[in-house]
Amino acid sequence: MFESLTAVQLARLQFGVTAMYHFLFVPLTLGLSFLLAIMESIYVMTRKPIWKQMTQFWGLLFGINFAMGVATGITMEFQFGTNWAYYSHYVGDIFGSLLAIEGLMAFFLEATLIGLFFFGWTKLSRQAHLCVTWGLALGTNFSALWILIANAWMQYPVGSTFNVETLRMELTNFYEIFFNPVAQSKFVHTVSAGYVTGAMFVMAISAWYLLKKRHVEFAKRSMTVAVSFGLASALSVIVLGDESGYTSSQNQKMKIAAMEAIWHTEKAPASLLLFAIPDQEKRENRLEVKLPYLLGIIATRSFSAEIPGITELEALAIPRIRNGQKAYLALQELRKNRTSKSALEEFEKYKDDLGYGLLLKKYTSNLSQVSEDTIKQAAHDTVPNVMPLFILFRVMVVFGFILLAYFSLGFWHSIKRRFEKHPWYLRSSFVVLPLPWIAIMSGWFVAEYGRQPWAIEGVLPTFMAASNLDKSSLVISLSMFVLFYSILLVFDVILLKKYIKVGPDIFSQAKET
Repeated sequence: MFESLTAVQLARLQFGVTAMYHFLFVPLTLGLSFLLAIMESIYVMTRKPIWKQMTQFWGLLFGINFAMGVATGITMEFQFGTNWAYYSHYVGDIFGSLLAIEGLMAFFLEATLIGLFFFGWTKLSRQAHLCVTWGLALGTNFSALWILIANAWMQYPVGSTFNVETLRMELTNFYEIFFNPVAQSKFVHTVSAGYVTGAMFVMAISAWYLLKKRHVEFAKRSMTVAVSFGLASALSVIVLGDESGYTSSQNQKMKIAAMEAIWHTEKAPASLLLFAIPDQEKRENRLEVKLPYLLGIIATRSFSAEIPGITELEALAIPRIRNGQKAYLALQELRKNRTSKSALEEFEKYKDDLGYGLLLKKYTSNLSQVSEDTIKQAAHDTVPNVMPLFILFRVMVVFGFILLAYFSLGFWHSIKRRFEKHPWYLRSSFVVLPLPWIAIMSGWFVAEYGRQPWAIEGVLPTFMAASNLDKSSLVISLSMFVLFYSILLVFDVILLKKYIKVGPDIFSQAKET
């Protein structure tokens, strides 16, 4: 099964699998946390016991999901030291600091407040417990914020520089990293997708109760909150998705070209491909269905700016690889003679392209003698596999608009207070339920796979970032992760199913004493 994969590909597969498993739980945690805060706010304002019951019931499901998210998330960080040791060495000063802040500022906050949320109902006043719930919601979002800032730095590495003394990337401007434009759009886009997931989860379970004519008032109120929250979140996902695409068009042009299967630069503004069958070998598309001008306007926000094609971008990589080769050779000279001014000047001149020069290390350890064919092959490596990016990007977009339509219709039913009069809409919830997860996974695949061949865009190639592990070790660890995470997933489904069947009556609506 794994015979054809290299050690680097197995390491990538392992991290991808564990990340995808982990992200089954993260968006639901993000969405449910804010829904809990909204429901408890209504309880504190109205003092109606049913809103407390709603908060407690959805909080129970949140807690199960939160525990699974923690269990699957912790192991991911250890992989930076096991499977990606050179990555940790090369950029650890920057990436490690962001993970440390996430742990200190967000994870510890979540861990403390979730205990107060579950055990503080009889110990705290209504107002104090509400503060705990809002703090828990903010804590989950702070956690996502720092992780996404770290990921955004991998996409657009600002606020850092290469140190010729330590031979590592080092942080120079924390402000630039925090306010990285990629991080800002990525954060709001990602957490909004989580809110949609939480809202869809509440909608589907509430719809099931209404169809079974169980807990009717509970379900109707839950759907009213969820559909409003879901509609606002779905709109935010689409708007911020556009912003995220725009930032990528500024600094990840190859990713945009691959997502849209733009093989050659076309006259501005570029057309939007609704459908096509990309042929990477021939660098052309078959059965194209286009909307004229739309992609150029969306991606560049102008009528005159071009979107470079894959072929032209590959050609542009060649001089950068040559410059990176010069930077690498100057760096080697500096390692021999730290006082060489000519080598330092040469390195400073070409250091921005050092990462491109490192692409040559895949083919030779001696960069002083590199053929033109090798340089062209390294440039060719900057082109990702177009077909999966093209398809999954469209899956994400189409499912996003389906969810917007679903919540829009649900909001109309909510205004008219007639959810139970439309059983077809309630049944459709079960079909729509998995769409947020599929859309989110598709989006993450596009974001990460579209960055290849880079672990850090333009700085560190993926093949260099990996540890020197043999394939058998990676196969064993990958198999164990898949087995362990699958068992956790089964237990998660069993627990959720058990308490959904029991329903909110597990919590009494009796007034507090």
